[in-house]
Amino acid sequence: MAWNEPGNKDPWGRNKNNSNLDGVFKEFKKTFDDLLGSNGSVPPSPKKSAGFLSAIILAIYFLSGIYIVNDGERGVVLQFGSFNEITMPGPHWIPRFIQSVEIVDVSKIRSVQQKAVMLTEDENIVSISFAIQYDIKDASDFIFNLREPDTTVSQAGESAIREVMGQNTMDFIITEGRTKVAEDTKGLLQTVLDSYGAGVNVQSLNILEAQPPEQVQDAFSDAIKAREDEQRYINEAEAYRNEIIPLARGKAKQMLEQAIAYKVKLINAAEGEASRFTQLFNEYRKAPAVTKERLYLEAVESVLSNSSKVMIDVEGGNNMMYLPLDQLINRNQAKLDDETTDQSMDNDNTSIMDRINNNKNNFNLRKRDLYNE
Repeated sequence: MAWNEPGNKDPWGRNKNNSNLDGVFKEFKKTFDDLLGSNGSVPPSPKKSAGFLSAIILAIYFLSGIYIVNDGERGVVLQFGSFNEITMPGPHWIPRFIQSVEIVDVSKIRSVQQKAVMLTEDENIVSISFAIQYDIKDASDFIFNLREPDTTVSQAGESAIREVMGQNTMDFIITEGRTKVAEDTKGLLQTVLDSYGAGVNVQSLNILEAQPPEQVQDAFSDAIKAREDEQRYINEAEAYRNEIIPLARGKAKQMLEQAIAYKVKLINAAEGEASRFTQLFNEYRKAPAVTKERLYLEAVESVLSNSSKVMIDVEGGNNMMYLPLDQLINRNQAKLDDETTDQSMDNDNTSIMDRINNNKNNFNLRKRDLYNE
């Protein structure tokens, strides 16, 4: 039950019938005046005054040792200047003059930025600007082991990035290698800070700028342009190669297929000729005379069918008949062109070509009869 509820006595031994706060303070003031004897009454005894003052001093001492650690903070408690413990968020109390406390914000992200000129693996100079972000992972190490945290982190970061830059070429650093250089430097920096016992956690390391020094930027720009032209020419050559090689392969395949087809054709033709010769040879062995005559007639027919002139030697006569077949054919063609309007008359007469063919057939028959005789 609270001391100010009805029926309870207040701290000064009087009955509390009035809950008015002003009355409480007035009673407290009156009691304090009685102890000091400032209201004209008889002063209290020295022993009673000393005890009251001691109680007040003790209360003040007790209240002075109360401290509160907020969220995201840690309290580092020191006892006679040495580390004692770390307190978590919430209210705490320490005995003053024996212990002291330092509040450290471990959730705050701290940042340092620096720019420097460094030497690369291929003995080129690069001007680089980088930023480091870190927080505190151990408050006691951060307080006791680092005198100037930002300076320590900055110098350790520069040392780490110089080592990483010395292991990479200039072209790699200023082009596609920034991310890898930053990751390697971050890991190396964390290792160095842990060896120092710094109590620092490196959140990120970003390379803001990496380029040649200002004095040689023009020459370096020309070198970059030449390298880009080289790459462009290479890409164009590869594109031409990718275009011409499939065409050449297709043409080679086509030629190979044509050669295979020609080979098959020749083989089939040769096999056909061989088969025909074999069959003819078999027929010749059965009837040599008939086969000879047939071969002769076929040869004569083949020659006469391709000739436009025919010479006829009549047996028992002294004159040789000459038939100009080419002139007869041309004359017949001209006659056909001139008589296109009168085709009904030509149908009743036998064409010269028909007569020539009949004469040739009769000649062949007569020649065969003579040969048989």
